[in-house]
Amino acid sequence: MKTTINWAGKMAFSSTTPSGHELMMDASAEVGGENKGARPTELLLNAVAGCTGIDIISILHKMRLEPTSFHMEIEGARAEEHPKKFTSVYIHYSLEGDLPEDKVVRAIQLSKDTYCSVSHSLSSKIEVSYSINGAETKQI
Repeated sequence: MKTTINWAGKMAFSSTTPSGHELMMDASAEVGGENKGARPTELLLNAVAGCTGIDIISILHKMRLEPTSFHMEIEGARAEEHPKKFTSVYIHYSLEGDLPEDKVVRAIQLSKDTYCSVSHSLSSKIEVSYSINGAETKQI
């Protein structure tokens, strides 16, 4: 997967995702932004919810179960010190329909333990490297 992020002035950055969707990120006015878009950390938290939600719907469909409604409330706690990474994520799942609780719990467990690449990425040590203006790649 590859994407390009473009500076849009002050603290704003725009991108077109690999799947063709426009995305704007910005900081709050308190830190020099203009609130033109979501904070990257907000996007990360939403990515966790979206990832697990897609997993759960897919798993329930494989179980031949069809929710009539589904929403999540997600809360992330962050460290006080830089880099202020997420230290915990809590998700409240609300599903309606003819859904046996044990099947829903199984779908959530499979997403959490096996399938959700976003939440698994949060708990991984990710190798980061970079180059500047085409110069040799450095490893951080």
